[in-house]
Amino acid sequence: MTDSTVPRALSSNPIWSRPLFWLVFFTLAHMAVRVAVSPALKWDEAEQILWTQQLSMGYGSQPPLYTWLQWLVNQVFGPSVLSLAVLKHSLLALIYAFMYLAAREVLDERGAFWASASMLLIPALGWYSVRDQTHTTLVAAIVCAAWWLLLRIARKPRALDFALLGLVCGLGMLAKYSFALVAVAMLLAALSVGVTRRALLSHGWWWAPIIGLLVVLPHAVWLFSHLGEATAETIEKMNIQPEAGWGQGFLSLLAGVAGSLLPWALIALWAFRPNGWRTPAAPASPVMHQVFMRFLALVLLALTGMVLFAGVTNFKGRWMLPLLCVAPLAAFAARPQLQSDPHGRRYSGALFGIALILLAAAGLRPWFSGLRGQVDELNHPAIELAQELRKAGYDGLGTIVASDHMLAGMLRVRFPQALVDACTSPQIGVPQCVADHAELSRQAGKGLLLVSRADRMAPGWWEQALSRIAPQPVRFIDLPFRMVREGTPAAHYGYAWYTPVQRP
Repeated sequence: MTDSTVPRALSSNPIWSRPLFWLVFFTLAHMAVRVAVSPALKWDEAEQILWTQQLSMGYGSQPPLYTWLQWLVNQVFGPSVLSLAVLKHSLLALIYAFMYLAAREVLDERGAFWASASMLLIPALGWYSVRDQTHTTLVAAIVCAAWWLLLRIARKPRALDFALLGLVCGLGMLAKYSFALVAVAMLLAALSVGVTRRALLSHGWWWAPIIGLLVVLPHAVWLFSHLGEATAETIEKMNIQPEAGWGQGFLSLLAGVAGSLLPWALIALWAFRPNGWRTPAAPASPVMHQVFMRFLALVLLALTGMVLFAGVTNFKGRWMLPLLCVAPLAAFAARPQLQSDPHGRRYSGALFGIALILLAAAGLRPWFSGLRGQVDELNHPAIELAQELRKAGYDGLGTIVASDHMLAGMLRVRFPQALVDACTSPQIGVPQCVADHAELSRQAGKGLLLVSRADRMAPGWWEQALSRIAPQPVRFIDLPFRMVREGTPAAHYGYAWYTPVQRP
């Protein structure tokens, strides 16, 4: 007699037939590819490397959770490309894992795998999060965790799940402020359906708001005293122009929604054929079907209101990811008969093939840029530049001030013991910023290294940087870019090194 506690399918299936195996495989593969492809940094990566030099309650326009997590990972791996890759791709793995767990509340293993893996076809997650995103990746993982907990509570309310939901919502606000829209839409959608309303108001519900408020309260105090700093950049990116009319805003909104969901929708239609989606069927969970549909309707209504009443004219695709990542789950839950559709193998094959293509693209992207003659951040010779600066006398301990934050982040990876900054802020001004660092370096008995790169330097940066400190000749280093076609002009760096005995 077989052991009834061990399902035969689970015990007999090879390990490579399980979703967890492929989740771990692709996560580790992406980490390895990122470390191998380049020691230079992209925009968001460089920000994190610089911000993690100190812990703060907020970082410019971003809440602090991602940087706190990056700081913790840096304590293990140091400020490095490896630490960046470990955190980023661990969060990506959690996105798929939490959505799988959420889907298992209403679908079988096959449907849950499709609902989770389908998010790979949302460009903001499948490609742009791999390429260079931080806070969006974190908030998407938290949103998926929130959906999982909401589905668990809808099925069987428990005090522990309410407490976890409060923790997750608090962390969501510390991840990205746009989480508030997701949380409000989820709450209103769930409260509008009788069954989920009773579940959300059952015994122990108060744990969610109490824990959520406790988690977010310290940052909220900081936020109210730095409100302008925290919102200015986001408002600028939204391109609020009430006088521009509604047309531009609605076109951008339509492009954002279509760009997020159309790739997945087209592949799903191709794999299952239109008839598979048209066939009438009862939803896997009629209650959650109502919640999903009302949530998506509320999200679209809110975005429409931003166009009509706030004059927002620009919606970026990455902003749509936390709002729309539940759409594949909602679709498969609405058509549960697809779980036994014979065309399902074709859909699984398409998902696997695209996952491999995206992994290859992540590794080949610097070569693509180099072959096109469009030098990318990852083409910069970070290791060679660090070696040349050491040969020029830099001791690896003096303060580094760069002309842009990506160069600054790249050099902090090479010189982890140095204080590194980028003097670019128009609020402080380049002359004042450099002069402040020069004075702090003098007081600490350390040297000062000013450094620039020609492909990303504001006009007159050197004149401003040297205007309030002792004059020093600017020297130059020319190094070939990595992974570029023959004939590409070399990378051109400028530097001025003040030794500790000199007075900048």
